[in-house]
Amino acid sequence: MDDKFTIITERVRAFIGGEDGDFDELARDLFALQYEHVEPYRHLCESRGVTPKNANAIAAIPAIPTTAFKEFEITSLPPNERTTVFHSSGTTGQTPSRHFHNAESLHLYETSARAWFKPHMRTDEVESIITLTPSPKEVPHSSLAHMFDIIHPEVTPMGRVGEDGKWDLETDVLDSLSQPDVGPVLLMGTALSFLQLADRLPRHRNNIVSHGSRILETGGYKGEKIEWTKTKLHEFISREYGLKHEDIVSEYGMCELSSQAYDTVAGQRGPRRFRFPPWARARIVSPEHGREVSLGETGLLEVIDLANVRSVLAVRTADLAIRHADGFELIGRATNSEPRGCSLNASDLDNRRADEARSRTHA
Repeated sequence: MDDKFTIITERVRAFIGGEDGDFDELARDLFALQYEHVEPYRHLCESRGVTPKNANAIAAIPAIPTTAFKEFEITSLPPNERTTVFHSSGTTGQTPSRHFHNAESLHLYETSARAWFKPHMRTDEVESIITLTPSPKEVPHSSLAHMFDIIHPEVTPMGRVGEDGKWDLETDVLDSLSQPDVGPVLLMGTALSFLQLADRLPRHRNNIVSHGSRILETGGYKGEKIEWTKTKLHEFISREYGLKHEDIVSEYGMCELSSQAYDTVAGQRGPRRFRFPPWARARIVSPEHGREVSLGETGLLEVIDLANVRSVLAVRTADLAIRHADGFELIGRATNSEPRGCSLNASDLDNRRADEARSRTHA
């Protein structure tokens, strides 16, 4: 089994590196492997009557809802090979999603992240890169902290975990940015971290970063009752940090995926559209019938991510998006995160939970 996954991992890596390949062929081959070795996913496919033999088009490959990553172990890796696990963010008390990796799949994740980050953030035009998130040593289950840590050879984390368990900022982060000899920087963090930084020392407002700096924000107001639109957030950042709107880039990612989408290239003007890399595709589907909506219509975001080798390549998110010819526009979370037809039926879920409980008892 491992040999088969290693072979397809190398095929995906080559595809990411720009070698000629067929996305659809890779997707079908990966689907067949995951159908065989990821049991909860196979049950979902069986409930829809889909198998590798009759899924001739990638549109027929079922997408598993992100909620399944909370309920089940969506992985082909045996427990002793799960060297890394990423958890979804959420409020305290919620069951997080879990995405398991071994060394090989984590390396592929890192290859994917670096390859799509570089052309969007143009890091050769800044002098330093600072993250407003804790280091992976503090938050080992955060895919965001891991991505920020490996995205570039020289990254300085200036976030920390507070006594209350919430992410906070190091006390000297703003002073570090305000030194007269500090040139253009790339600041990366969640939406909340940029609000925290701007509010920490008001006297520095409009002078937080030097000319030529840029910001990568990933959304997210974990643990806070804040519901700002992207427009409002970017207006705030532009005003408080003294940056142009085109200096602010939004990233879309989640622990259940191994690839990320960006809504623009740093410094580029024009309409903002989220785009995944060539090795991942977004589908905006109707929650009623599961088929892709027409251009300009709203639906649920699904992603086919070839870098998700050891879990499931097709993932249905709980995010609403508008389909455009040149990408997609995020609207927000769906009010019902488990729309009809997107998950295993209730009885199947109960049976699977019982089976997993019995297996743990006998382990």
